[in-house]
Amino acid sequence: MTDAARDLAPMANPDGSDPNVWSEYEIETQTSLVDRALHSLKHGDAFAVLDSYGDIGTIKDTAEGLFYRDTRYLSHYELRIEGKRPLLLSSAMHEDKAALSVALTNPETQPGEHDRVPRDTIFLERTKFVWNAVCYERVSIKNYDRTHRRLRLDVLFDADFQDLFEVRGTKRRQRGRHMAHPHRPDRAEFRYEGLDGIERRTVLSFSPAPKRLDSKRATFDVELEPGAQTSLVVTVACEEGDATEVGDFFLAYRDTRRARRTSTAEIATVATSNNLFDEVACRATADVYTLITRTDLGPYPYAGIPWFSTVFGRDGIITAMFMLWMDPSVARGVLRTLAATQATAFDPKSDAQPGKILHERRHGEMANLGEVPFRRYYGTVDATPLFLLLAGLYFERTGDLETLLEIWPNVEAALRWIDEHGDRDGDGFVEYYRETESGLANQGWKDSHDAIFHADGSGAEGPIALCEVQGYVYAAKRSIAAVAARLGNRELASKLGSEAEHLRYQFEKAFWCADLGTYALALDGAKQPCRIRSSNAGHALFTGIADPQRARRTADTLLSRESFSGWGIRTIAQGQARYNPMSYHNGSVWPHDNALIALGLARYGFKAEAARVFEGLFDAATHQESRRLPELFCGFMRRPHRRPTAYPVACSPQAWAAAAPFSLLAACLGLELAHDRNQIRFREPVMPDFLDEVVIRNLRLGASRVDVRLHRYGRDISANVLSREGSLRVAVLK
Repeated sequence: MTDAARDLAPMANPDGSDPNVWSEYEIETQTSLVDRALHSLKHGDAFAVLDSYGDIGTIKDTAEGLFYRDTRYLSHYELRIEGKRPLLLSSAMHEDKAALSVALTNPETQPGEHDRVPRDTIFLERTKFVWNAVCYERVSIKNYDRTHRRLRLDVLFDADFQDLFEVRGTKRRQRGRHMAHPHRPDRAEFRYEGLDGIERRTVLSFSPAPKRLDSKRATFDVELEPGAQTSLVVTVACEEGDATEVGDFFLAYRDTRRARRTSTAEIATVATSNNLFDEVACRATADVYTLITRTDLGPYPYAGIPWFSTVFGRDGIITAMFMLWMDPSVARGVLRTLAATQATAFDPKSDAQPGKILHERRHGEMANLGEVPFRRYYGTVDATPLFLLLAGLYFERTGDLETLLEIWPNVEAALRWIDEHGDRDGDGFVEYYRETESGLANQGWKDSHDAIFHADGSGAEGPIALCEVQGYVYAAKRSIAAVAARLGNRELASKLGSEAEHLRYQFEKAFWCADLGTYALALDGAKQPCRIRSSNAGHALFTGIADPQRARRTADTLLSRESFSGWGIRTIAQGQARYNPMSYHNGSVWPHDNALIALGLARYGFKAEAARVFEGLFDAATHQESRRLPELFCGFMRRPHRRPTAYPVACSPQAWAAAAPFSLLAACLGLELAHDRNQIRFREPVMPDFLDEVVIRNLRLGASRVDVRLHRYGRDISANVLSREGSLRVAVLK
């Protein structure tokens, strides 16, 4: 390593471990995301994490801030009245998550010896939103006292320009040059000249101009007659390169609300007999479309706030799968984006080989410098077969031949990657093994450093063939075989079908563990099974690779007390080596994982079991103040009068968790949309106990749309078409 490179390298970890062995999901920050109520706002590549007051950074070392392209542009922002923090009355996101509204009042203040302001006489309302890389705020101040009042308002602010990985806890030896730039009477500016050669700027503008303005404080003198009201507007622009256009507050607010309405205007919607579930569904919809970023290639759901607000291949694909019946445009955007970023050459530093699908894309200083390998990083073994599976499911759902032909070269390249580079030793299984020590050690969805292990707790040595990945490959080849047949390529269809069947046969021989009643977590480099009861086996049901009789035993294992906590299926069953209900991947409960398993249970006809999983996660969501499913929660057993135990640094919202309720509902209803048959089917539908009726509106198939009502009568489900445009047919299959 050169001296310059050594200066830029992360510092050694306190425990002496190699700091270059990155694990994308190990968050080192010292504060919990659940120890205080936080709100998030997002648009495009910018997002804000705010406390209940609408402030940022009143407590040190938190994830709060205004972020843009993986850099924190605002690390401190605080409103004070007469030098004190206001008293909080209420704090709530708008239903569409377009804005945050905070109601405040004054504490007891004594501006002058003879001018004491009694508590609760001044009302302040803060409205905040993010639009086009600008955070807008309007503070409305009203005097409810019967006398004239003069007040001092202060806005405190600062910008540290920390890379997101620094916010997460990574230490750096060297940073760029930071300065507060000279300002006008109504404007303050911070600049950061990064080591990557990019100048980043935070520009704060105030209207009206404050009475006093220095580098980190704006002071306003406010005078109000009895009953009078006034307001001030603050904008914070994130600039990288060109200046950011800042608009009028009210016009920008109108535009953000219109954009929210437009983004969901064509999607299918759900209303049910359960008001709580309707709240969960509304929150899930708002969260998914908050995380979706619109690009020239189409909509893409960024993975989650605060740690993963960027393109992730696996997360985007699974979110698109869950949303496919409601809004297939998400899948189209994901497919086109991942096709455009597909690897075309070998690059060991980014774990890239030709045909491989992107794992993660970052824009921050540390990624640009190579201090973390995630600028364009391909260290995931499952995104490539999942990309193929999504392509097949999308075509089945929409019949969109134009998009399939556009990405067909990428489909063929992905198939070649599976056979040539994914199967490193030619044994028919797809394995992973990182190319350099800077890459992820584990490259499935459970990519913590300790997630793949043997029954005695020892770590598995690679190359590692994961249980679920073989299922993804099986389903991908079958799905693309069906597309190839539709396109008239019978030879490819036959070849892929034969390969899928051979893989299924080999999978059963190598992965089934009869004494455990489930499939092994993985095979290590010596082809020895990791004999662990894990949720990964449930993905074998999702993909259909599992033998039907063994699927029954696997389902029983997944729903056993050791695996099912009452809130959901644990990643690792209680009693297994390394089981820890507070860990990230070794005993916690992940909603997206459970949703995939529920789809698998339904696939094999285990609808009651799927409904049980649905009920557990629904109950977990109702215990959240926001009715939101987080990225994950702890795997402790459910107990009476207790809510789920939160995981301290879980993203919330997280795209695939937000979309999970829609997948769970589709699994239980047996919802199938077949474009080639112009038919919507409900195959052996069931409803969980908390639902008696479901109304799905604006369900589209080709040029047709339908509103349908499903109602439960005992164990029977009936379907009634409420309205129909076009010729599509609706059928209940029993």
